[in-house]
Amino acid sequence: MDITSLYNITSGAVKEAAGQSIPASSVIRTPETEEFGSILSVAMENLNTTNAYLSAAENEEIKLAMGETDNTHDLTIALSKASTALQYTVAVRDKVLEAYKELMQMQI
Repeated sequence: MDITSLYNITSGAVKEAAGQSIPASSVIRTPETEEFGSILSVAMENLNTTNAYLSAAENEEIKLAMGETDNTHDLTIALSKASTALQYTVAVRDKVLEAYKELMQMQI
Protein backbone atom coordinates (compact mmCIF):
# COMPACT_ATOMS: atom_id res chain seq x y z
CA MET A 1 0.00 0.00 0.00
CA ASP A 2 1.48 3.33 -1.07
CA ILE A 3 0.20 6.19 1.11
CA THR A 4 2.34 8.79 -0.63
CA SER A 5 -0.41 9.53 -3.15
CA LEU A 6 -2.57 11.22 -0.48
CA TYR A 7 -2.73 14.92 -1.27
CA ASN A 8 0.46 14.67 -3.37
CA ILE A 9 2.70 14.06 -0.37
CA THR A 10 6.15 13.03 -1.59
CA SER A 11 8.38 13.37 1.46
CA GLY A 12 10.93 10.72 2.31
CA ALA A 13 9.47 10.29 5.79
CA VAL A 14 6.08 9.38 4.35
CA LYS A 15 7.61 6.87 1.93
CA GLU A 16 9.59 5.37 4.80
CA ALA A 17 6.49 5.09 6.98
CA ALA A 18 4.59 3.45 4.14
CA GLY A 19 7.26 0.78 3.79
CA GLN A 20 7.62 -0.05 7.46
CA SER A 21 6.82 -3.55 8.60
CA ILE A 22 5.71 -4.68 12.02
CA PRO A 23 7.09 -7.48 14.19
CA ALA A 24 5.31 -10.80 13.66
CA SER A 25 4.74 -11.22 17.39
CA SER A 26 2.60 -8.08 17.74
CA VAL A 27 -0.32 -9.20 15.56
CA ILE A 28 -2.33 -12.40 15.43
CA ARG A 29 -1.79 -13.55 11.87
CA THR A 30 -4.74 -14.81 9.87
CA PRO A 31 -5.37 -14.17 6.19
CA GLU A 32 -8.19 -11.77 7.07
CA THR A 33 -6.31 -9.73 9.68
CA GLU A 34 -2.78 -9.73 8.29
CA GLU A 35 -3.18 -6.64 6.12
CA PHE A 36 -5.39 -4.75 8.60
CA GLY A 37 -2.97 -5.45 11.43
CA SER A 38 -0.03 -4.01 9.54
CA ILE A 39 -2.02 -0.93 8.49
CA LEU A 40 -3.18 -0.37 12.07
CA SER A 41 0.35 -0.75 13.42
CA VAL A 42 1.76 1.79 10.96
CA ALA A 43 -1.09 4.18 11.75
CA MET A 44 -0.36 3.94 15.48
CA GLU A 45 3.36 4.57 14.87
CA ASN A 46 2.47 7.64 12.80
CA LEU A 47 0.23 8.94 15.61
CA ASN A 48 3.07 8.48 18.07
CA THR A 49 5.42 10.35 15.74
CA THR A 50 2.91 13.20 15.41
CA ASN A 51 2.61 13.38 19.21
CA ALA A 52 6.40 13.48 19.52
CA TYR A 53 6.63 16.38 17.06
CA LEU A 54 3.88 18.28 18.88
CA SER A 55 5.63 17.74 22.22
CA ALA A 56 8.96 18.88 20.80
CA ALA A 57 7.35 22.04 19.43
CA GLU A 58 5.73 22.76 22.78
CA ASN A 59 9.05 22.22 24.57
CA GLU A 60 10.79 24.64 22.20
CA GLU A 61 8.06 27.24 22.83
CA ILE A 62 8.52 26.87 26.59
CA LYS A 63 12.32 27.18 26.30
CA LEU A 64 11.99 30.36 24.26
CA ALA A 65 9.38 31.84 26.62
CA MET A 66 11.54 31.13 29.68
CA GLY A 67 14.61 32.62 28.05
CA GLU A 68 16.57 29.36 28.04
CA THR A 69 17.33 29.74 24.34
CA ASP A 70 17.71 32.58 21.88
CA ASN A 71 17.58 30.33 18.82
CA THR A 72 14.28 30.94 17.05
CA HIS A 73 15.31 28.63 14.21
CA ASP A 74 14.85 25.54 16.36
CA LEU A 75 11.39 26.74 17.34
CA THR A 76 10.46 27.43 13.73
CA ILE A 77 11.67 24.01 12.60
CA ALA A 78 9.84 22.22 15.44
CA LEU A 79 6.63 24.11 14.70
CA SER A 80 6.89 23.31 10.99
CA LYS A 81 7.43 19.60 11.68
CA ALA A 82 4.50 19.52 14.08
CA SER A 83 2.23 21.38 11.67
CA THR A 84 3.09 19.12 8.74
CA ALA A 85 2.67 15.94 10.79
CA LEU A 86 -0.67 17.14 12.14
CA GLN A 87 -1.92 18.08 8.66
CA TYR A 88 -0.91 14.66 7.36
CA THR A 89 -2.60 12.89 10.29
CA VAL A 90 -5.82 14.85 9.73
CA ALA A 91 -5.72 14.05 5.99
CA VAL A 92 -5.37 10.33 6.71
CA ARG A 93 -8.16 10.50 9.30
CA ASP A 94 -10.45 12.22 6.81
CA LYS A 95 -9.77 9.56 4.18
CA VAL A 96 -10.45 6.76 6.70
CA LEU A 97 -13.73 8.38 7.78
CA GLU A 98 -14.73 8.88 4.17
CA ALA A 99 -14.07 5.19 3.44
CA TYR A 100 -15.97 4.13 6.58
CA LYS A 101 -19.00 6.22 5.62
CA GLU A 102 -18.93 4.74 2.13
CA LEU A 103 -18.81 1.21 3.56
CA MET A 104 -21.71 1.95 5.91
CA GLN A 105 -23.86 3.09 2.98
CA MET A 106 -23.34 -0.16 1.05
CA GLN A 107 -26.30 -2.47 0.74
CA ILE A 108 -25.70 -6.07 1.75
